Amino acid sequence: MKRKDFLQLSSLGTAGLTLSMGPWLNSCSDKVTKEHSLEFKKLVYDLLKDWCDGLIQTQIINTDDPKVHGMFKCPACNKVHGRMMDAVYPLLAMAKYTGEQKYLNSGIAVMEWAENVTLPSGAWSNDLNPKSWNGITVFGAISLAEALQYHGDLLDEERRARWVDRLARAADFVYRKFPTMDVTNVNYGATTIYALNLIGKMLNKPEYLSRSKELAEAIKTYFTKPNNFLYGEIKPSAHKLSAKGLKGIDLGYNVEESLNNIVLYAVHENDTELLELLDKSLSTHLEFMLPDGGWDNGWGTRMFKWTYWGSRTCDGSQPALALMANRNPALGTAAVKYTELLRRCTHNGLLHGGIHYTSYGIKPCIHHTFAHTKPLAHLLDNWHELPKINTATPLPRSTADGIKHYKEIDTSLFSRGNWRGTVTAYDAIYKDGYYRQATGGALSLLYHTKVGLLLAASMAKYKLVEPLNQQPNPGEDFPFTPRIETMHNDKWNSNIFDRAATISSKDTNGQILINTQCQLKNEYNQAVESTASDFDLTYECSESSLRIIAKTNQKVISKTAFVLPIISPSGETVAQHSTNEITVQKPEGLVKITSNVPLTIKETPKERIFNMVPGAEAVPIIAYFDIESEVELTIEII
Repeated sequence: MKRKDFLQLSSLGTAGLTLSMGPWLNSCSDKVTKEHSLEFKKLVYDLLKDWCDGLIQTQIINTDDPKVHGMFKCPACNKVHGRMMDAVYPLLAMAKYTGEQKYLNSGIAVMEWAENVTLPSGAWSNDLNPKSWNGITVFGAISLAEALQYHGDLLDEERRARWVDRLARAADFVYRKFPTMDVTNVNYGATTIYALNLIGKMLNKPEYLSRSKELAEAIKTYFTKPNNFLYGEIKPSAHKLSAKGLKGIDLGYNVEESLNNIVLYAVHENDTELLELLDKSLSTHLEFMLPDGGWDNGWGTRMFKWTYWGSRTCDGSQPALALMANRNPALGTAAVKYTELLRRCTHNGLLHGGIHYTSYGIKPCIHHTFAHTKPLAHLLDNWHELPKINTATPLPRSTADGIKHYKEIDTSLFSRGNWRGTVTAYDAIYKDGYYRQATGGALSLLYHTKVGLLLAASMAKYKLVEPLNQQPNPGEDFPFTPRIETMHNDKWNSNIFDRAATISSKDTNGQILINTQCQLKNEYNQAVESTASDFDLTYECSESSLRIIAKTNQKVISKTAFVLPIISPSGETVAQHSTNEITVQKPEGLVKITSNVPLTIKETPKERIFNMVPGAEAVPIIAYFDIESEVELTIEII
């Protein structure tokens, strides 16, 4: 397209700019639906523009070398992320919104670069190795299809025809790759539902539409009872059951990928039965959103990619949240809070994989940004289909009080006063025999509405389960999951390896009591011998404090401790006032930790320790058992 024609096209409606958000906001014409939710729309637009600018800053422009021309160079990883062409859609969208040629040039360049990961089958590979996972083609196909559907008029006829042909080859691969829902993790089947529906209509492929409908019927059986979690994030089969008979569920993948695509299909096809099911499922998932927009996923099967705001390589949860807000207005609040959290985790135009990347000096992986740009563009291109989005309706966890146990994940949420917490004994294992996410009756998350996040689980042992999609952990691998632990015969044992732990709870006289019976085990699920292994862990929550009591009736022979990593970025003042009291000064209040045994802070090379899951810093506080007494810790906020 000639520059003159491009500028003329993109300037349509510029006289009606509202809040500096681009020409598509023109509402001067009577034919245009009156704009709504402008504050949220500005948030979405500004964040998308910031991310697109950040991507362009990393892009290599070298027309003499097609192997790198158009590629985004990842600031954090010494590897090429083959899915980067997913950014073609948001970049073309931003070109339309702003009328700036740089976005069009960037979108074209990254799409053309994708020839470097194109396979004879019509698929794209996840990295430069042609034998790497190619199922990710479904995501690229959706992005290319939406780029062509909404902004194909920015391309010259020859390029548009080539891209349509490329889309057809990719879609044919997806059609062959995912004939049923259970080919692999449920997120792929769920995404294929929308992909084949969207592309089937664009390319007039009735067989795609038929397959899409078949998969949509099949997905209806993938929701648990009674709480309607979407299950299937587990290997080798989506239907694999744990020793407790539990299915594989991951909140991050559900809210940021699977439910999004199912909602898009259900809304476009007006599948009322599916919409009703999705309403129930999203309402359950929403109970795990924290008041600041974070997702409580320390228990999820794929939490090795948990970033607090979601999952590292997923797209983002806004479409599902926003499109379903007409049924549950709290979903609209969630869409706003979640997007605000993404903005707070964005620095220099790139989304960082956690809340403390910058304070600890961790560079961001480019994958987070190019994946999460797509749903923002989709929202803006379909704003007229959205209900009003605001924060008038509070999030469930903002007003919650009491205990709720979710039997499908053997996990309890508790709330009292300003305290919000999660205790889990979920035992479903994603991929192999090593247990990674929080379990064993651990307090996998603690949040206070005044001072924010205080405790957050990590992997028990950090492992690059998906080496192309995770960043190495900096420095020592020190787990963030609060725990009892002992070193016996040079082997580490902890309750966070205990898959057979049990949870019970009660709420009486204003005090919540959650009791866990657990054992100290090694990573192979074997209980420690010759020293205390059986423990009771009790969490007592009142409006004023959270108490943790760890006790055993067995003799403690080996050095045993309760480890309490308090989430705190570098710069917050930490003080030890006595052997039994430590405080952490946060902007909105003082966190005081007291104990009936001496408290120590583990020595670290830097001011804090850092863990990639969930991308935060912490103060590692340790309370050692006295042979004759239990360990009792109290956390208060002053």
